[in-house]
Amino acid sequence: MVKQKTDKSARQKSLRLWPGILIVIVQWLARFGLPVVMPDETGPAVLIGVAGGLAIILWWVFFSRAPWVERLGAIALMVVALIATSQVVHESIATGAQGMLLVITAIPVLSLALVVWAVLTRRMGFGARWAALAAIVLLVCGGLAAIRTGGVTGNFESDFAWRWSETPEERLLSQGAEELLPPAPETAVADTLETDPATPIAETLPAPPADPATVKTPEKPSAVKADDAVAAVPAAPATVKPAPEWPGFRGPKRDGIVRGTRIETDWAASPPVELWRHPVGPGWSSFSVRGGLIYTQEQRGEEEMVSCYRLADGEPLWRHSDPVRFWESNGGAGPRATPTLSEDRVYSFGATGILNALDAADGTVIWSRDVAADTDRKVPTWGFASSPLVVDSLVIVAAAGDLAAYEIATGNPRWFGPDSGWGYSSPHLATIDGV
Repeated sequence: MVKQKTDKSARQKSLRLWPGILIVIVQWLARFGLPVVMPDETGPAVLIGVAGGLAIILWWVFFSRAPWVERLGAIALMVVALIATSQVVHESIATGAQGMLLVITAIPVLSLALVVWAVLTRRMGFGARWAALAAIVLLVCGGLAAIRTGGVTGNFESDFAWRWSETPEERLLSQGAEELLPPAPETAVADTLETDPATPIAETLPAPPADPATVKTPEKPSAVKADDAVAAVPAAPATVKPAPEWPGFRGPKRDGIVRGTRIETDWAASPPVELWRHPVGPGWSSFSVRGGLIYTQEQRGEEEMVSCYRLADGEPLWRHSDPVRFWESNGGAGPRATPTLSEDRVYSFGATGILNALDAADGTVIWSRDVAADTDRKVPTWGFASSPLVVDSLVIVAAAGDLAAYEIATGNPRWFGPDSGWGYSSPHLATIDGV
């Protein structure tokens, strides 16, 4: 008994805890406090969190003065537990951050767990200490196995939630299908531009066609073949439609600049006022705007959609759907591009490579192409993200690293650019050195 007490006393005196406590405090302040104070510094905060974990290992193994069996055993137990946890975590955690999300999430938590264990159990016997370590590691790994992520925010923060909780998309789908009021193709855009936005939609839009087949979309994206589409494609419009206020990705010149509009910057004195709110499916698409209509892309279950809403109140007017779904852990589900408005059409490029030319009034398919098949490109990890660019008689998209141009009248391929690797940018029309 006397010898056991002496051993405990010697261990208490020799265990050097203060460096570990200091490291973990700095680690947590940097990892979780820095993004609160400086939201743009999440990336460096993550790196500091990982570096703090390495510092904890160095302290524990070389400077803690713990018995060697505890120094090496504690690290080995955590590594084995983390490997085992990687086999049961949610797919979004396993594949997030290029497969590193589990590690970068676990390191700060396990670092804290090790320091807390070392401090709280320093007076316990050998068996009790190991039992406590096993319990705390099990608790941490169990928590990691119980979460999922919906992707990352604009500040690169993971959108964590319990893996059994309902996703926003699931909540949206559980509400049931919304009633759509598709306008007649001949009058929709003109009526929307000329009508008071406050007028109820039932008074401004005609009833949908009696025959659903007149607006039925193809079962497969490639059902409308470009070679067969020439006879079916309507002739070019005789009159030019009013130019869209915001025709597509980043505006008329794709530079993100709104011209001729002054935005109030003092939100304390003149805060923005929410006019309406309407749920949409997941995706990274922004909006295109013409008159009283706004267009976007979204995911709803197994359907990738191009949607048209009324600007005045957010009421849905029409949706075109393709039976495809894209998902990856960093960005979540849904299309990545923004639809492009040109004349009386809306061009959309889906995350799996479907390029659609749709009637902007009612969403009727004019033609559709599978760009991935045309360019012999696999869907990249992040999905096809290019927003279509309309130049003269062509619509151009970037299929990962390849540019592909199609005739707007028929959907026939005009040309394919050289293979230039991989990327997720959109084509941009520019004059460089006079060319």
